[in-house]
Amino acid sequence: MKRILITGSNGLLGQKLAELLLPRTSIEMLATSRGENKLAAIMPTLPFRSMDVTDPEQIEKVVSDFRPTHIIHTAAMTNVDQCETDREGAVILNRDAVQYLIDACEKYNVHLVHVSTDFIFDGENGPYDEQATPNPVNFYGETKLMAEELVKQAKCKWAILRTVLVFGVAHDYGRTNIVLWVRDSLQAGKVIKVVTDQFRTPTLAEDLAMGCWLAVEHDAEGIYNISGKEMLTPYDMAMQVAEYFALDKSLIDKANASTFTQPAKRPPRTGFNIRKAEEELGFRPHSFMEGIRMVADQA
Repeated sequence: MKRILITGSNGLLGQKLAELLLPRTSIEMLATSRGENKLAAIMPTLPFRSMDVTDPEQIEKVVSDFRPTHIIHTAAMTNVDQCETDREGAVILNRDAVQYLIDACEKYNVHLVHVSTDFIFDGENGPYDEQATPNPVNFYGETKLMAEELVKQAKCKWAILRTVLVFGVAHDYGRTNIVLWVRDSLQAGKVIKVVTDQFRTPTLAEDLAMGCWLAVEHDAEGIYNISGKEMLTPYDMAMQVAEYFALDKSLIDKANASTFTQPAKRPPRTGFNIRKAEEELGFRPHSFMEGIRMVADQA
């Protein structure tokens, strides 16, 4: 029987993993996150323990007690601009915590599934396959690349799942997503500026959760790209959202990245080739329009 420990269960991906795995009687699962369990009200049967991944003693205690066969590591500082302005915090959460988890995985023979990002690339020639050479253009990407290098050197079994622009609806979660932002802005009659010069393969959070589960189910090792298949700009995404909700597309203004002042530089064209995950794991992502429909049903 697989025994799966999830880090960051209060986050978007962590919540989707809990929803996906809790009904499966063939596995045992333990959700962990810093602080209290945000899912207690909606998933009262979810096994949960508070665990701060930046505290190696807490990791040691939880892992030694639960004895997982797999850890799915979703906890991270993912706010790209915050990583740029709080570099020390980004290193602690995105690099050091990964080393602490690796130490526990090596000690207790645990298979580590580590979630990474397209932002390890400079975006000069996306979409990327798993063999592409990383070259991050912001500090978030640098810290996630540091973590990948640690995982690759680990003596436990490991898989790195890279993903792109994850969107979805989470319970008691402070951050919005592009679908809800566009919908709510247009419903309020606001004009929004959306960039046309950044390209991504946006990923529905439920699809990323399924990719994590497939990696566990197959005991996958190595690097896998887990994302949507469609290469879209944020402007393309906004237009699809307006179309789905039958809202006024004339409120959506084209802009380029230089219009916005952000602490962190964004890579212009990332996105992934997901053929490896399709062929080896049976990964089948939803289309972006299907993702909009799922988000609409939840919010």
